[in-house]
Amino acid sequence: MALTSTTTGRTASVSLGAAAPALADVVAIARDNASINIDETALAAVAGTRKLIEALADDVEPHYGISTGFGALATTFISTDRRTQLQQSLVRSHAAGSGPEVEREVVRALMTLRLSTLLTGRTGVRPQVATTYAAVLNAGITPVVHEYGSLGCSGDLAPLAHCALVIMGEGQARTSDGRLVSGGEALAGAGIEPVLLAEKEGLALINGTDGMLGHLILALADLDRLMPAADIAGAMSVEALLGTDAVFAADLQALRPQLGQAAAAANYRALLHDSPLIASHKGPECTRVQDAYSLRCAPQVHGAARDTVEHARLIAGRELASAIDNPVVTPDGRVESNGNFHGAPVAYVLDFLAIAVADVASISERRTDRMLDQNRSQGLPPFLADEVGVDSGLMIAQYTAAGITSELKRLAAPASVDSIPSSAMQEDHVSMGWAAARKLRKAIDGLTQVLAIEIMTAARGIDLRAPLQPGPATGQVLHAVREKVAGPGADRFLAPDIAAVTAAVRSGSLLAAARRAAGPLA
Repeated sequence: MALTSTTTGRTASVSLGAAAPALADVVAIARDNASINIDETALAAVAGTRKLIEALADDVEPHYGISTGFGALATTFISTDRRTQLQQSLVRSHAAGSGPEVEREVVRALMTLRLSTLLTGRTGVRPQVATTYAAVLNAGITPVVHEYGSLGCSGDLAPLAHCALVIMGEGQARTSDGRLVSGGEALAGAGIEPVLLAEKEGLALINGTDGMLGHLILALADLDRLMPAADIAGAMSVEALLGTDAVFAADLQALRPQLGQAAAAANYRALLHDSPLIASHKGPECTRVQDAYSLRCAPQVHGAARDTVEHARLIAGRELASAIDNPVVTPDGRVESNGNFHGAPVAYVLDFLAIAVADVASISERRTDRMLDQNRSQGLPPFLADEVGVDSGLMIAQYTAAGITSELKRLAAPASVDSIPSSAMQEDHVSMGWAAARKLRKAIDGLTQVLAIEIMTAARGIDLRAPLQPGPATGQVLHAVREKVAGPGADRFLAPDIAAVTAAVRSGSLLAAARRAAGPLA
């Protein structure tokens, strides 16, 4: 199903059709409240498949998920008059999450992805189930989903069950203005009729990788901003530390034809172009042979992270094109059990991204520390303090970056290598993809803060090099930072400064400032 965004004025609309959804449109629904329009041909396909399920429901032979129990109870036949209760009991019992509420955008992403699968016509639900999902999203209703409950196999069962419970008019939800109400009250307030689930439908609503995939799609959107932001931070540090841009030359980078490395090095060249600070020490009087690894090897590290992001994007695209359910209705009309709900493909890349995020933060923190050490900072005052001895400068900002980086290294330990059997050993190997997704989300937040601290530190270092000036692109970033936080001076309350620069990194406003002078940055 194609999700094609259109914008009229300030209202975005997304059309769900017959092709695989685009990552950007899932983000638009999840984060920007884009409204959903369902293509009528997709609903017609859903209705056609439903007829097959209804025919099997009347069969005296048992069919998994239609006339049987689930999991370890798959051999138990359920009579016709008990099947609505079967489906509703399935959702109620599986809505067993615990812990804090999951973020609104994550819930909207996973609901969008479940709707995407429903509209493939491979799950066997009635059209009204799909239209109700769209109506709930359009009304801004957000089911309460909890932090813990998914093992990432048989899909993200608990998170999806909490969403399905609200479609039934049960459970808890947040209204568009954030009020916590019952699922029934939320639907009634929006004029939406609850769904009375029929054969197969409860199973179809909870059996997918939508939770971990939703996290992955949102993470990719964040990393598309953070990867060039890492280059911006690194380039500003090169200027502040009187480093060289010679190592970023295209011919040197071409000797190792890694795509991500080439993109990062190209960013460095664009960001440092025409920098008076760089030019100030290019003459024969400069005795430095080469910069430290955290400066010189940044394209190699940032580039490897980019390549990891692109691999994850490939996996996300394939998953978006999937119809995850069990059993599934095949295009030729068979209803077959399968293992496509296993989260391993998504779980692996979520863990892989956490490794890359930790390493980008690690090299960033090392550059920050270098700028604060008078023995390595090429003449900058200790800790970039105003009155050395009286002021501590940015000393403790580096502590903050170090503490976050240490946490990111712990979060880089893979979740997907663990497995705890469940469902009386029927589900004896699980992916832990939801756990991988949750820790990646925390890691991305940490990387944003670490990069912000480096940018804030490099900005002060550049200011202290006056009258020498940064290049046009880094100068634009410096100006944008100074609109948020003051320049060098006596010690002040640092936490608001870190928060302000972090918000600017997260929003992409510093990246936009750099692009005004440097042009497109990969």
